[in-house]
Amino acid sequence: MKISVIGTGYVGLVTGTCLAETGNEVVCVDIDENKVERMRNGEVPIYEPHLDVLFERNIKANRLQFSTSLKEGIDHGDIIFLALPTPEDEDGSADLSYVLGVSDEIGKLLSGYKVIVDKSTVPVGTAEKVRAAILKNSKFDFDVVSNPEFLREGFAVDDFLKPERIVVGSSSERATDLMKKLYKPYVRSGNPIIVMDEKSAELTKYAANSFLATKITFMNEIANYCEKVGADVDKVRIGMGTDSRIGKRFLFPGIGYGGSCFPKDVKALHKSGKEDGYDFKILESVIDVNQKQKLSLLPKIESYFDGDLKGKTFAIWGLAFKPETDDIREAPSLDIISSLLDRGAAVRAFDPEAMDNVSRRYGDRITFSTSMYDALEGSDVLVICTEWSIFRTPDFNKIKNSLRYPVIFDGRNLYDLMDMEKEEITYFSIGRKPIKKTTLVH
Repeated sequence: MKISVIGTGYVGLVTGTCLAETGNEVVCVDIDENKVERMRNGEVPIYEPHLDVLFERNIKANRLQFSTSLKEGIDHGDIIFLALPTPEDEDGSADLSYVLGVSDEIGKLLSGYKVIVDKSTVPVGTAEKVRAAILKNSKFDFDVVSNPEFLREGFAVDDFLKPERIVVGSSSERATDLMKKLYKPYVRSGNPIIVMDEKSAELTKYAANSFLATKITFMNEIANYCEKVGADVDKVRIGMGTDSRIGKRFLFPGIGYGGSCFPKDVKALHKSGKEDGYDFKILESVIDVNQKQKLSLLPKIESYFDGDLKGKTFAIWGLAFKPETDDIREAPSLDIISSLLDRGAAVRAFDPEAMDNVSRRYGDRITFSTSMYDALEGSDVLVICTEWSIFRTPDFNKIKNSLRYPVIFDGRNLYDLMDMEKEEITYFSIGRKPIKKTTLVH
C-alpha cells in the first residue's frame, strides 16, 4: 500500500519505518529541510532501540523516502497519517494548531479519495475538527480515522510490529477495511483490531495513559507513607502485585513519571473534562502528587547536608525520563538538577544517550562526564535518576573510593536493601528505610 506520514517526530518516524518494514511504500514529510536531508542520508534523528536497522534497510530498499513537500505526501499516500505534535498549551490543554493547520492545507491538495488518520494523541472531538478543516477546502471524498498509538519509548519498534491491540476509530466501512488491510500483517498472532467510533478511540488513548499514570502515582504515595510508618514498599508492592486484579506492572515507586505522553495526556484529559463540565478530581491529584514526587529526594539530600548544599558537587546518574531513550521531556532529573543549582551546588552528570539534549538546556552550567564512574570523581555524593541497566550492578568499591562521602540517593530503588547493608555506603531510596553507614564530617 502507499502510505504517507506527515511529521517525523518520535511517533511519525517509528510509524513510517515500521509500515515500510512490511512492504508498504512510505513517504515521510517534514518541514525541517535539514532534518529531512539527514534522514535521506541514513541518519536517525532520535534514539530508539532497533529503529536504526529497520530505517537503513527500508531506505536501501526504496520503501522509505523523505520529503519536505506536503503536496508530494498527499499525492503519494492512499492512507495519510498525521503524526504531528500536540504540545501542552499554557492552560494544560492540547495545542491542535499543527494538526488543524495541516488539515486545512490537505483540503486544498486532495485530488481523490484518501483516508486521513489521526495518529497523534488528541482530545475527544478532534476527528470532527479535522474533518471540518479539510471539508472547508476540498470537494473530494475522504474519511478521517482516529488511530491512537500505544508505543512505549525504548520498546516502540516491538510495540508497533507486535501490538497488543490496534484501535481504529471510524464510522466509515470503506476506511475501516483499508485500515484492517494495512494492519493485518501485525496481528497474525491473533491480537485484536478493535473498531469503534472516533470519539471513543480518542478517549481510549487518554484513558489508558491516565490510568497508568494514576497507578504509578498511587504507588508513589504508598511509598511516601511507608517512610512515615516504617513499612517497606518492596514488600507492599509484591503483596499487591500478586493480586491478579492489580497486576505486577507499574507498581515500582520512584521520583515520578515524565516523558512526552503521561504528563501531557493527564493534563489534557483533565482540562478537556473541565471544558465539558466534568471535574476529574483523581487526575488533579495525580498531577499535583507527581510534580511533588519529582523532588522527593531533595529533603533527604538537604537533611543529610544540614540544609547547606552550597559548594557541594553531586554526581547524577541518568538524565532521560526513562531508560532506552534520549527523551528528557518532563524528566525528573531536570527538576533535581535545577534545584541543586539554585541552592549553589555543582553537578557532574552522565547518561548513555540523553546528555546532548540536556546540554542544550543547561550548557556549561553542569559538567557532562564520559562515563558513570567519571561522574563520581570530585563529587560529594551520588544521585540516581534513571534506571538504566548499566547502573544496576555497579562496582561499589569504585563508588566508595571516588566519592567524598560514600552516599547514594537512589530515586529508582535499583539496589536490594540486604545487599546495601553489606556495603559501607549510606543509602537512601524511595519508600524504604535508609541505611546509614557513614557520618557526615563538618
